[in-house]
Parts: sequence; C-alpha cells; structure tokens
Amino acid sequence: MTRRIDRIRDLLTEAFQPVSLEVVDDSARHAGHAGASPEGETHFNVAITSEAFEGLSRVQVQRAVNMVMAEEFETGLHALSIKAGPPSSD
Repeated sequence: MTRRIDRIRDLLTEAFQPVSLEVVDDSARHAGHAGASPEGETHFNVAITSEAFEGLSRVQVQRAVNMVMAEEFETGLHALSIKAGPPSSD
C-alpha cells in the first residue's frame, strides 16, 4: 500500500496539474489530539498552485481540493490545511 503523502500528491497532480505542489505530513505535531493516529498520516499541509483554480473563489478552490481528497478523508485523513490558488499574474 502506498503512503498517504504519495497518494495525496498523486491525486492533486492528476486533478489539477499544478505549477507547484508541496505536501507536508504534520501528523507528529498533532499526536494525542482528536483524530490523530499512533501510525501518523492523519494531518497534512498542502500548498498548491494551479491554472485550474483561475477564476474560482477561495471557497470554490477549497471545495475542489476537498472533493479530490474525499476518499482519503473516508480512510483516516483527519485534517488538511490547504493553501491554494492560481499562479500569480505578476
């Protein structure tokens, strides 16, 4: 079975073809908290930039990412901190 961090990367890459993607397992910081598992892989931080988010509101982007992660939430992912948006137009 693949690690959750790899599945998250794969799912987000397939869904959004990101310009940049960073996935960090933050589970160790949440040990003993609600939803934490002794095995870890329950809390992640994601920073993703994708042209797929162009024209979407912040709420729409968050919903899109969470929809892609639905199966992971059903199988033990407890929390996902998401920083997401389109590439800067600078």
